[in-house]
Amino acid sequence: MQKFFATTAKGLEAALASELKTLGLRDVRAARAGVSFTGELEAGLRACLWSRVASRVVMRLDNLPAATADALYESARAFPWEEHLAPEGTLAVDFLGTNDEIRNTQFGAVTIKDAIVDRLRDRNGVRPSVERQQPDLRVNARLRGETVLLGIDLSGDGLHRRGYRLEGAGAPLRETLAAAMLIYADWPARAAAGEPFIDPVCGSGTLVIEAALMAANCASGMDRDYFGFSGWLGRDDALWQSLMADAEARCEAGLDALKSAINGYDINPEAIRQARANARRAGVGSLVHFDEGDLFHWRPDTAEFKGGGLLTANPPYGERLGDSQLRDDLSAKLESLLHGPLRSWGAAVILPQEAGRGSFQLPGGAPQEAFNGAIPCDLWIRNTASAPAQAADAPLSEGATMLANRLKKNLKRLKPWLKREAPECYRVYDADMPEYAVAVDRYGEWVHVQEYQPPKDVDPQAAARRFDEALTAIGAALDAPPERIVVKLRKRQRGETQYTRQDDQGRFLVVEEHGARLRVNLTDYLDTGLFLDHRPLRRIIQQESMGKRFLNLFCYTGAITVHAALGGAYESLSVDMSGNYLDWARRNLDENRCDPKRHRIERADCLYWIPRSRERFDLIVLDPPTFSNSKKMVETLDIQRDHTMLISQTAALLNPGGTLFFSTNRKRFQPQWDADFGVSDGLTITEITAQTLDPDFNRQPPPHRCWRVEKGL
Repeated sequence: MQKFFATTAKGLEAALASELKTLGLRDVRAARAGVSFTGELEAGLRACLWSRVASRVVMRLDNLPAATADALYESARAFPWEEHLAPEGTLAVDFLGTNDEIRNTQFGAVTIKDAIVDRLRDRNGVRPSVERQQPDLRVNARLRGETVLLGIDLSGDGLHRRGYRLEGAGAPLRETLAAAMLIYADWPARAAAGEPFIDPVCGSGTLVIEAALMAANCASGMDRDYFGFSGWLGRDDALWQSLMADAEARCEAGLDALKSAINGYDINPEAIRQARANARRAGVGSLVHFDEGDLFHWRPDTAEFKGGGLLTANPPYGERLGDSQLRDDLSAKLESLLHGPLRSWGAAVILPQEAGRGSFQLPGGAPQEAFNGAIPCDLWIRNTASAPAQAADAPLSEGATMLANRLKKNLKRLKPWLKREAPECYRVYDADMPEYAVAVDRYGEWVHVQEYQPPKDVDPQAAARRFDEALTAIGAALDAPPERIVVKLRKRQRGETQYTRQDDQGRFLVVEEHGARLRVNLTDYLDTGLFLDHRPLRRIIQQESMGKRFLNLFCYTGAITVHAALGGAYESLSVDMSGNYLDWARRNLDENRCDPKRHRIERADCLYWIPRSRERFDLIVLDPPTFSNSKKMVETLDIQRDHTMLISQTAALLNPGGTLFFSTNRKRFQPQWDADFGVSDGLTITEITAQTLDPDFNRQPPPHRCWRVEKGL
């Protein structure tokens, strides 16, 4: 495990922290002008490749005493630099900070450089040389008091240099700042919903291009030709190639699936020419539209402005404009649009502080400070996300108040259990009030809301109004901002439709449960990859798996297999017919360092595989779908009709003394332990549903029923 620190401009720390958590990085903590996190080398490389907001990514090496220049030199010379830099290699040292003895950053950098050079020359007879542009090793040193925090700059150069912007108008917007604006305005979720994007003063196109790359899920570092780890002796080329291959595949798929219209306009024809050239280099030239347009002559009653969307703007100033009155007029025009015909749109507008805060206003409070390079700016965000926002001081409607009170009551009931068990993911509400038919789950800082499809006899407008009230109540009761609420419509499912893709954001969170690290996806599928009601069953499996051979049938994303492996299962086999979910299961196992030779995955139709298998197991979980008529299956499955045969065939795979857990979430399921199928021969069957329900799912009827099937010796 390593410690890393990703730097960013002041004011962007929250956006960077949110982004790094979305990347699945651990122990993410915002600090001044950056965010710390931990992980193996892969975490640092992933941040270099994917972070759109970070300026640099530094891997911590050591803390060196630096009360005096001599102490700094000796401690730096004692460090094993031969593990990081070849004797004939090149290096650069970036030094920040001063103290009473080291009063000059250049002096501090030279002191560390001399220590590195002297150590390698004394050991090898060859000395490295200094290279400021693209060194093999870029050392980062930050002096705090009498200690220097020593690290390696894995990025090597500012990560805002994506490689596409070779042409730009005066005072261009930093790519990292543009990305932060988009994150604050919840552009990834908007793009996934197909909302349009417009920048009416696009200049050389930075916001438009970053919006397209983000919407298409293209890694920000894919086109960079140099990173700080390129010549570092500790690099892992195979790991990097694997990350790059994954990023290229995601980008290719995302480019094909992009749904949003992304447009940029500018009155300057030269700016439009530059923007088009930059977009072509970024690989999104065919996905974005640039055209000459005068903001003062916009007609926002045209089709492209109907409904919601996101407007971003970096109005020209300084070298791009020169005329302060025209700058103020542009700001006033933007404000008029956003308060008038575009009042249902989200917005992200950045203005230099020199413009004065009286020249532009958006409701929702004061702007936050941000820096575009060295220029202090005001960043205005209006987030009218899919989950409608409500002013903090606006009273809730009567219905929303009732729902908010029920949510708070549920949390109060769960409080002792939450305090004792500290689950990261749990259910807060499940259609407790019929008029608010939603299920509400917590996933760390995120809230996952599923709206149950209303009956056909319910007025659609009334249903929509109640759902808006529900979202308002959920945000208020759970203290969740709209950008942290993910909404889905849960329809009646047939066959394997509950497993089909609903979106293609590809954004995974890593959550923890009973020591297991599990990947969940809140946006792309109806289910998230983790069945929360099976939390106790996973705990039981973990407790009973020591030294056993474990079989997980209809394994979905393999969460139960992970718990078995962590509980000491000697071997495991997970079977499912979905290649996508088996890949997810494989990633879950990798996330927990499970040996793939001992914990195997097999793609097969379980109905065909079970009666033909010759393997035997000590512990089996059988959790089939309620019904499936997938074309991939040899036969249809109806769990009410087929459960006795399925249990009988599966129990035949048990070793003497083995245990099978059978679970189903079919409503009104009636067990039929039919002797004709041999289910009862040599088997003891005991219902354990109550033992598999934590307090958040302990309701009637239960979300599932579960039986323990034991085979005699």
